[in-house]
Amino acid sequence: MAALGWLTPRRRSATARSVLAGEASAEAARKSSQELEELAHDAAPGADAPDQEPEFPVLGDEKAAAFFDLDNTVMQGAALFHFGRGLYKRKFFETRDLARFAWQQAWFRLAGVEDPEHMQDARDSALSIVKGHRVAELMSIGEEIYDEYMAERIWPGTRALAQAHLDAGQKVWLVTAAPVEIATVIARRLGLTGALGTVAESVDGVYTGKLVGEPLHGPAKAEAVRALAGAEGLDLSRCAAYSDSHNDIPMLSLVGHPYAINPDTKLRKHARTFEWRLRDYRTARKAAKVGIPAAAGVGAVAGGTAAAIALHRRRR
Repeated sequence: MAALGWLTPRRRSATARSVLAGEASAEAARKSSQELEELAHDAAPGADAPDQEPEFPVLGDEKAAAFFDLDNTVMQGAALFHFGRGLYKRKFFETRDLARFAWQQAWFRLAGVEDPEHMQDARDSALSIVKGHRVAELMSIGEEIYDEYMAERIWPGTRALAQAHLDAGQKVWLVTAAPVEIATVIARRLGLTGALGTVAESVDGVYTGKLVGEPLHGPAKAEAVRALAGAEGLDLSRCAAYSDSHNDIPMLSLVGHPYAINPDTKLRKHARTFEWRLRDYRTARKAAKVGIPAAAGVGAVAGGTAAAIALHRRRR
């Protein structure tokens, strides 16, 4: 599924793609939250909850909400990497199937550059693999794998921050480049309101092989938050956002209360310059110098590619 996130129509401008992706993700998140908000919020704050300002979050402020990045902010490592581990355990794919595409994606994530021809080929291939498969299949697999690999990797400190917003009567949303289906499973398990994620087009519950807009990454995350805030009647100056990555500076800059959580080097520098609050829940290691830990690079790519290949294999 990670592969789905990198297909973008060349004819569209980057801004138009970001807006489309943001609006699509916001719509999907609002629909999923209708079910999630019926569940009891039973998650308790973590032991290492931060010393928050007495006035924030503001109790009963219905114009405020919180937006949390997922990978390395709420969860240690990348959600798609853990998802891929679960699929590999179930023998849905073989390691050699990952090599070509994983290398292309890893190079883009680690070096920050991409070969347009190679990336377009990878995007087309990934979308063709999932075309014709049911969304429910991905959701079902995600439920099982959350229990196996993800539940124990939630940062207690970040979860405490999210719980503080919930306790104040505010909605809390995950905002991630991971597929919205996986993000929704994680949000529900954490007792959050819902999730904004990358949206792959589906008709009658079946993937069409197309992406709606672009992956929810960087500026697209900001557009998704902006769209959701408008639909929910939120005042962004009273909202909070949390992330570990400098790629999310556009989203963090939208809100009145930006937090850098387990920040990479660039985000830490930016946060200090603009006097944003920082929280670091990692122990015995520093942020990766390339800006993302290894699991979010090669691992996340392998996991996402694994998801697509697994669905393809089960189809046969």
